Amino acid sequence: MADYEALRTRVAELAVRDWDVPTIKARYQKMATEGISKKTLNRDEILANKQQILDRVQRRGEEYNLLACNCARGTALALMEEFGLGNMEIIKALSPFPGFGGTGWMCGGVTGALIALGLYFGSDDMLDYDAVGGTIMAAQKFMPRFEEEVGSVVCPKIQEDVVFGRYMNPAASPENMEAFAEAKGFEKCGLLPGIGARLTAEIIIEGLG
Repeated sequence: MADYEALRTRVAELAVRDWDVPTIKARYQKMATEGISKKTLNRDEILANKQQILDRVQRRGEEYNLLACNCARGTALALMEEFGLGNMEIIKALSPFPGFGGTGWMCGGVTGALIALGLYFGSDDMLDYDAVGGTIMAAQKFMPRFEEEVGSVVCPKIQEDVVFGRYMNPAASPENMEAFAEAKGFEKCGLLPGIGARLTAEIIIEGLG
């Protein structure tokens, strides 16, 4: 069961956070220029530093959402950076995914997370059906955890119950988008990429263990 009071407290904290935008932007620009660094994951090291990793990936999901004004990109980039997954073409491909193409359906904190799970558990071989099954199993772990944490996986309900008290529907018109930005929507909605990235990192680390 979602703890709405705690979630709304976190939303309020995000609204007034002192965001170090130059540092966040510099970190992003390095990846944009040099690519996402590939990593050899050390199981023991990751397990020993699990809490630090979860905290970092959550924070960066929030930060990249603010920088990109895009929850799906923010979620995926935080995870891709942490675990050395994919490339920036994937971030480009995620451009239309907030609110599932602006329709108000699946939250970008979910879609960005599923992309990262596919990158980690999937295979370059389209005929590797075992890997496909592995990604589905990971997704089936993620989806109920996100819904349990937030209360829903769709934007209108999340915005109404957690973020704003109503659905602002930013993609509906330029005026709606302006109102969303003025209500600190990009700051507040960082909650969802943060949660999505953290839950995904937990599942990846469970896979290592």
